[in-house]
Amino acid sequence: MEATVPILGMTLAAFEAAVRGRGMPPQDVRTAYRRFHRTGEVPAAGLPAWVEDGRRPVRAVHVDGATAKFTMALPDGLETESVVIPMRHRDGSVTRTLCVSSQVGCAMGCRFCETAQMGLMRSLSAAEIVAQLHAARFAVKDPATGATGFEIKNIVFMGMGEPMDNLDAVVAAIRTMTDRNAYAIAPVHVTVSTVGRTEGIRRYGDLLRERGFHRLNLAVSLNAPNDRIRSEIMPINRAEPIAHLMQALLEFPKRPNAAICMEYVLIPGVNDAPEHCDEVCALLRPLRCSLNVIPYNPRRGSPWPAPEEERVRTFVDRAIANGQFCKRRGTKGRSAMAACGQLGNEAIRNRRWVGEGTREPAKEIVEIRVADA
Repeated sequence: MEATVPILGMTLAAFEAAVRGRGMPPQDVRTAYRRFHRTGEVPAAGLPAWVEDGRRPVRAVHVDGATAKFTMALPDGLETESVVIPMRHRDGSVTRTLCVSSQVGCAMGCRFCETAQMGLMRSLSAAEIVAQLHAARFAVKDPATGATGFEIKNIVFMGMGEPMDNLDAVVAAIRTMTDRNAYAIAPVHVTVSTVGRTEGIRRYGDLLRERGFHRLNLAVSLNAPNDRIRSEIMPINRAEPIAHLMQALLEFPKRPNAAICMEYVLIPGVNDAPEHCDEVCALLRPLRCSLNVIPYNPRRGSPWPAPEEERVRTFVDRAIANGQFCKRRGTKGRSAMAACGQLGNEAIRNRRWVGEGTREPAKEIVEIRVADA
């Protein structure tokens, strides 16, 4: 049986190399690739049978009038979750950020995160990651206008999963997303977030050393001022404590005016005291970074409530007074479980964990009904 080629998971150069010798004229290859990624269309004659289309039906969930969380069914019965987030600017213009998943579920076990309650079902392929961008561009309806498809400016790998645990697929997806023949997303508008996988941070740094990728961004989920608190809410810290993480970040290749985004989920009674703010600012002082304070979005069965707004403002103001560049992340999509830390399908938690990197179908699959957008 002739092997298929996943058009969604490759740059034009990689796709051309993969289909060479299969009887498709080079100009037709380029035309088909560009049309598929740029307009969402396929040639009138269709794609050859050995080209794997990769598009999946999507179901859009509209929240807050403009934010759209959508799921996409996978062939094995699992599904991805992605969120299109509108970003309104001071001049009144609006751009959109797409939050993509790199895995179904997550193995990291962070106590504040909904996805962590699922465990890891499996990692996504590069094509399955890029399919989320393709769907956002050409298949999901804009809840504000009713039009189909969004202009996506920014990509953030902050959906389900730990990107550094699936870095080969993440890097391949980034290469396709930024390919000028495909979506032409500028690397400066791509951010990969991690819980602190130091080896992954170093490998991701190797990509930034390549020509054309030096403006990619890194975000790190810190969430605590010290090892005691971080180990309680983030199991990764027991294996890779803060000192190891900070060393990897100090070695990370950054352009002179770039800053690492240090994410800090503010959880009432856990990490929001004034002394916690002072401690985290002292910790970050040697590092060129931005402290991004994220008010906790309660997961299902959460032991903590969302923080009061006054408490959030007090923490941010104190960080600024400490000399730390700091900003508060806006809360969008909380009511539909689309906000930061809330992605994850409760219905698939009882399925069998299949392990990182495997493509083995999960057992005890329940039916997922998906309607075309």
